[in-house]
Amino acid sequence: MKKIKFLIGIFAFSFFISYFFWWGIFIPKDRVSNEKIFSIEKGQGLFEIGKNLKKEGLIKNEIFFDFYLIFIKKEKNLQAGKYYLSSMMNIPEIAQKIISGETAKIKVTIPEGSRVKEIEEKLGLKLPGDNLEGYLFPDTYYFPVGVSGEEVVKTMRENFEKKISPYKEEIERSGKTLQEIITMASLIEKEVKEKEDKEIVSGILWKRLKTGIPLQVDATITYLTGKKTTKITLEDLQIDSPYNTYKYKGLPPGPICNPGLESILAALYPKESEYWYYLSTPEGKTIFSKTLKEHNLVKAKYLK
Repeated sequence: MKKIKFLIGIFAFSFFISYFFWWGIFIPKDRVSNEKIFSIEKGQGLFEIGKNLKKEGLIKNEIFFDFYLIFIKKEKNLQAGKYYLSSMMNIPEIAQKIISGETAKIKVTIPEGSRVKEIEEKLGLKLPGDNLEGYLFPDTYYFPVGVSGEEVVKTMRENFEKKISPYKEEIERSGKTLQEIITMASLIEKEVKEKEDKEIVSGILWKRLKTGIPLQVDATITYLTGKKTTKITLEDLQIDSPYNTYKYKGLPPGPICNPGLESILAALYPKESEYWYYLSTPEGKTIFSKTLKEHNLVKAKYLK
């Protein structure tokens, strides 16, 4: 009888311990989320991480976290970084994030035609480096929380190289430098929106360059003035800068924005036409003209 009672006692104790650890490990601390960013610094070990999780109110007790990681033999696989964690997550879910290095990310979409200054304002960061304009590829990025300006530049430049790589040989065969192609693409990006219009405008601008006619691209003027309006004043046209394509012939010294792939390909594959002039209406429609007389009539009609 005593033996039976002892066995029952052992069974009851084992059941209690098992339930206790099951409750602590697999049942989240809260039913209502209090998601927050949890930081793990390099060099922090299992026990310190467990204490910090308890301190931040993400788990019931560090003993459950420590026991679970040791039990699955992953206590040395915890990775430093910043993580989005919630008290509605159980310990296996929390552990999996930290083991896999699934750090917290911020989603940032950089539109085509963004300038370096605009990217800095969007991210709230200073981007280090020279000659960045034109070479930070516009795309949707997932940056780690707390990302540095240096890391942003590295990621965006690598994306640029990846996107441009398939066309490197074509650029070489075109007889133009990468700088010339990207500079032209940046002008096209700011001037017109539709793919076919971009290709025609590319043909017009390369043709002007070849014959020594000033490009007269309004976007280069707004690049200098920083104005949001597309209206150019006579005073603006007098700005003495190599970026003023009304005053100086040839391409500007460098890109005026970061163009997307469509504009880059338009610069690389221009479409020949009889047109020498183009104008974008306030509604975004592009009207092409063969002569200056036609162009002036269009300007009088649409740019009142």
